[in-house]
Amino acid sequence: MPNVPLVAPETADDDAAVHLKQIDAAFGTVPAMFRAVANSPAALASMWAAFGAFAEGTLGPALGEQIAVAVANQNSCDYCLAAHTALGQKAGLSREELADAQDGRSADPGTQALLTFAVKLVRDRGQVSTADIDALRQHGWSDGQIVETIGQVALNLFTNYVNIALDVPVDFPRVPLRPAD
Repeated sequence: MPNVPLVAPETADDDAAVHLKQIDAAFGTVPAMFRAVANSPAALASMWAAFGAFAEGTLGPALGEQIAVAVANQNSCDYCLAAHTALGQKAGLSREELADAQDGRSADPGTQALLTFAVKLVRDRGQVSTADIDALRQHGWSDGQIVETIGQVALNLFTNYVNIALDVPVDFPRVPLRPAD
């Protein structure tokens, strides 16, 4: 049972209703997470705008989903792990690539470097070194992509915390969590 009501699109206040209509158009439904966040129209507007901004970012949808899966597994967020695994498959990632991402791994060295960085951001609460940033640059990641990665991690921390704290029911096919290092 969620810790807040799941706002129905037809009963949402005007500000939230606008975003819920856009979310329904994007997903073909309004996932439970967005219905929980709709209790705060400001939080919903912020979250939805961030998803939209990153959809236009330079990392691309597949890498964004790998980051989301890695962060979800680190935080033991069943909801986000399930949602981003499903979205990752839609973005063209294989089950193996998504399973690897849960562990912060990738067969591609550049992606591996970025996932290692994302996991370190979560584990060490943003405490990274100049050497960590330089390692990303050595794999060809631009400063903009490094900043975008930090932004994606931050967005996923927000969604993880929402789903965990509010006990949002999972409405995507479940994926087993893996022990985080």
